[in-house]
Amino acid sequence: MNNTRYFQRAARLLFLFVTLPAFLFLGAACSDSTPNTFTLSGFTMGTHYNITIVEPEGIRTDQKKLQMIVDTRLETINQQMSTYIENSELSQFNRSLVGEPVSVSEELFDVLMMSLELSWLSNGAFDVTVGPLVDLWGFGAGSAEDDMEKIPSDTAIGAGLSQVGFQHIELNIGSNSVTKTRAVNIDLSGIAKGYGVDKIRDILISAGFTHFMVEIGGELYMEGNSNRGSPWRIAIEQPDGTFGQVHRAVSITNAAMATSGDYRNYFEKDGVRYSHTINPLTGRPIEHNTASVTVIAESTAYADAVATAINVMGADKGLQLAQQHNLAIYLIVKTADGFEAKYSDAFKPFLN
Repeated sequence: MNNTRYFQRAARLLFLFVTLPAFLFLGAACSDSTPNTFTLSGFTMGTHYNITIVEPEGIRTDQKKLQMIVDTRLETINQQMSTYIENSELSQFNRSLVGEPVSVSEELFDVLMMSLELSWLSNGAFDVTVGPLVDLWGFGAGSAEDDMEKIPSDTAIGAGLSQVGFQHIELNIGSNSVTKTRAVNIDLSGIAKGYGVDKIRDILISAGFTHFMVEIGGELYMEGNSNRGSPWRIAIEQPDGTFGQVHRAVSITNAAMATSGDYRNYFEKDGVRYSHTINPLTGRPIEHNTASVTVIAESTAYADAVATAINVMGADKGLQLAQQHNLAIYLIVKTADGFEAKYSDAFKPFLN
């Protein structure tokens, strides 16, 4: 297969800057020593989103209009990339025949291009076709509770692996079409939320906001500073299942952050712990001692997918990849005495 098509993303990955109407800004507001902050929230992609915006000085925003624009934008992305919506672009592609080129929107094409680029970069640790294996182990969205704690046979795992393989997705830049060369299905849950964050970021920047935070399902982008006038302080959670215990806080401005871990979604049987993170290469849950991976990058979609890939790879291979490609990653590794932190050189500036 000619892989060069997957590495032309830089020329094709265009941000969709929306020209927002002037009526978003209603006029002057009273000056105060602490900037006014407001929040928007809602539901998208099977999870919640939250946006915190530090309002420009002397400006009052039409929050209802902005909320409507945000919701409309997220609905469009969901209609393109959801596997839950029967007539979404992605669902229609998944029903297409092997060898049949399917024309898709530029945005879906760009997300697929980024996904395949990261699959090649990670040697298959990130794979948007891994869904059948996730379902096989009882972690799929449609899996029943009884499906968990059932260990698949080697035969079943082999059959699942035969339905997986990012290399069986071909992209044609000239026609904006996608073709599968094997009967695989695509699930973008490991990158679509991050992409949604990036698109809302673009809307807010084009509207003139310079200080804000966008979060969808735990994937984050921070622009400028918080209302305290300093970089946003974001907590990395302690991966021990205590829900909310802070392991470390980092300072971020004009960057994205995503975390992937196996400490909340797993099952145990006969004294063995089975993670929900499935290695697409083996067809089995990961077995290493990496508890969580946090990635900081310019793009939330990129951070989202890289965190998933390194969570599959484990600390040693993940750090090696990060050092080779200047990726900012922070790993929490389980040890006999608790947890140990490891991080790449590119992550050090965020620890101040």
